[in-house]
Amino acid sequence: MAGAFHGAGEPDCVINVGVSGPGVVRASLAKAGDCDLTEVADIIKKTAFKITRMGQLVAIEASKRLGVPFGIVDLSLAPTPAIGDSVAYILEEMGLECCGAHGTTAALALLNDAVKKGGVMASSHVGGLSGAFIPVTEDAGMIHAAQVGCLRIEKLEAMTAVCSVGLDMINIPGDTTAEVISAIIADEAAIGMVNSKTTAVRLIPAIGKKVGEELSFGGLLGGGPVMPLNTWSPARFISRGGRIPAPMQSLKN
Repeated sequence: MAGAFHGAGEPDCVINVGVSGPGVVRASLAKAGDCDLTEVADIIKKTAFKITRMGQLVAIEASKRLGVPFGIVDLSLAPTPAIGDSVAYILEEMGLECCGAHGTTAALALLNDAVKKGGVMASSHVGGLSGAFIPVTEDAGMIHAAQVGCLRIEKLEAMTAVCSVGLDMINIPGDTTAEVISAIIADEAAIGMVNSKTTAVRLIPAIGKKVGEELSFGGLLGGGPVMPLNTWSPARFISRGGRIPAPMQSLKN
């Protein structure tokens, strides 16, 4: 859990609570039926409020019983391979035929923003990342979208600009060159740098496997197809070495 990382200034012992409810959010939208996007956002905010308040109540009670200070509530929507426990299915409930279709980035931005707004109203101690996670192999809906070819790495990269994480749990061909992997990481780092947000990259080179073949990890890590990459070479760019200068964030003040 993101809120569980300790560092300088953190107490030796603290209670942080993670609350994740992709299935609850999807069920609330399904129950509401056809409504406009403002109403969709309100439904997500209200749902996030309820599950965050519940998490805070649990944390406060545990804090009293154990005599340990309460830290934060992290309301990140973290999916699992279980059917229904999927961020992709929330986006499809909003009206997308399949996650990865045009409109996916806008739908994810709406979801992430509404989750944060609802959570902040419910607790004064919201922390961690508290937003939507999009790990491909860990999300049943994204696994399906990748299998049918609707969800591609370029769309995933665009989605990372509006959610809580970077390119996450993506199977790539085992013969992918180091330069291509370096360039993918550089692209993702650039998104985080320019947008002042958290990004990361978890790519899994599937040794001996080609595009379309399946790689399974089991458990919460799930599995999924090996996704195609743009194979045009960035080798000369990467081999230049050096560092990309930091952006002028001060000019945003």
